Amino acid sequence: MGRLTMAFADLGEFVAHIEKHNQLHRITAPVSRDLEIAEIADRVSKGPAVQNKALLFERVEGYDMPVLINTFGSAQRMAWALGVDDLSGLPARAAGLLNFTLPGTFLEKLQKLGTLIDLARVGPRRVGSGPCQELVETASPSIASLPILTCWPGDAGRYITLPLVFTRDPATGARNVGMYRLQVFDDRTLGMHWQTHKGSAEHEREAQRIRLDRMEVAIALGGDPATIYAASAPLPPGLDEIVFAGWLRGRGVEMVHCKTVDVEVPAHAEIILEGYVDPRERRLEGPFGDHTGYYSLAREYPVFHLTAITRRRLPLYPTIIVGRPPQEDYWLGKATERLFLPIIRLLLPEVVDINMPAEGVFHNLVIVSIKKRYPGQARKVMLALWGMGLMMLAKTIVVVSEHVNVHDPSEVAWRATGNIDPKRDIMLLEGPMDDLDHAALRHRYGGKMGIDATEKGPLDDVAQTWPEEIVMSEEVRQLVSRRWKDYGF
Repeated sequence: MGRLTMAFADLGEFVAHIEKHNQLHRITAPVSRDLEIAEIADRVSKGPAVQNKALLFERVEGYDMPVLINTFGSAQRMAWALGVDDLSGLPARAAGLLNFTLPGTFLEKLQKLGTLIDLARVGPRRVGSGPCQELVETASPSIASLPILTCWPGDAGRYITLPLVFTRDPATGARNVGMYRLQVFDDRTLGMHWQTHKGSAEHEREAQRIRLDRMEVAIALGGDPATIYAASAPLPPGLDEIVFAGWLRGRGVEMVHCKTVDVEVPAHAEIILEGYVDPRERRLEGPFGDHTGYYSLAREYPVFHLTAITRRRLPLYPTIIVGRPPQEDYWLGKATERLFLPIIRLLLPEVVDINMPAEGVFHNLVIVSIKKRYPGQARKVMLALWGMGLMMLAKTIVVVSEHVNVHDPSEVAWRATGNIDPKRDIMLLEGPMDDLDHAALRHRYGGKMGIDATEKGPLDDVAQTWPEEIVMSEEVRQLVSRRWKDYGF
């Protein structure tokens, strides 16, 4: 389980693999880019498991480019995308990378993480050309040929929803790859929804500080599946997403230089949009039907200006829809949860497991089991998690004891409601919140709740004796197991 199986060169190879394993459904009926594809994908993602396949729409009305969606919309397809048999094996792979002894604090160790990866084997490989530049348009670039979806009726327009956005720190040249939605304003202008806590937003702040007029940006659509995933991952500062993708794949990602901007992009992507952002420019972006299940509000965001479009001769258009979970993005998040569990354990060795359930839409609910050894340990874990990168955006953290299965919502609900005294075991505080949290006290800032649902004992100085949990004797359990068929079952 979790064994590295293979690295896919590009999206086409991955599509061939999932089709071979009966995980692709081709739709040859004509469909509209506006709402129809989104409704079909939403039904498939929430329907019976046997129907939950990647969807390839071969006849999108008005376009000659097929649309690929729900590509990562199951545990199995997500695992294959990362080169493993099963998502359960990801923590062991990541733990192998982190099994090292270095001097210094946790933060110092984490900052050295990139140096532990064998860059000669999995670092970026620069090439002179690639499939993503088979066709090049620099004179009059336009996105008019792309079947960009309208996802929900209340959206402000059409959106590119699965982009790999490449930026560089204006001061250091360090790369960031993020996944930020892009609203279509016109055929050469897009709304750039990078949120204030994300890496590219930090690059833009640096560009503003040094009064840069143009911040060069490239947007890749497609590429190998591990690289697509890496753009969505909340990596520690200083760890290059392309290096991380190479580690996931077991070999480096081939990168090619853009035609009109000083940015490198995956050579095996389907489509590349080259351009720039003026750090002084803002435009109203949104509303947009988001992964919270609600429309995120319209706000001012940067504007991307297109200077070139390059692509394969026969590209796929990869996309995704988000909305009330579960959706395809849930499985992208689940992969992150599994991969980053060993990093959390590096700082907090008492952590046993973690679950960010679909209903919590990533930031609303985090369930953690711990080996509890002293009073206040659950609170210590909550506060430490809120101090770890983008975990700062978690709204509710529930801590349970080590024997509790955090992936069983029924058991967690039982423990969380039965093991707490609200006055003693609930901690309320305030801090940074997700850009998309519509219930926050104010934009990007609001309340947080920590719940200590562990059993309480003498160390906790409880006023009464904690009762013993009801468990049948092992002797009787074995007896009944041996005689089960005798009872007529």
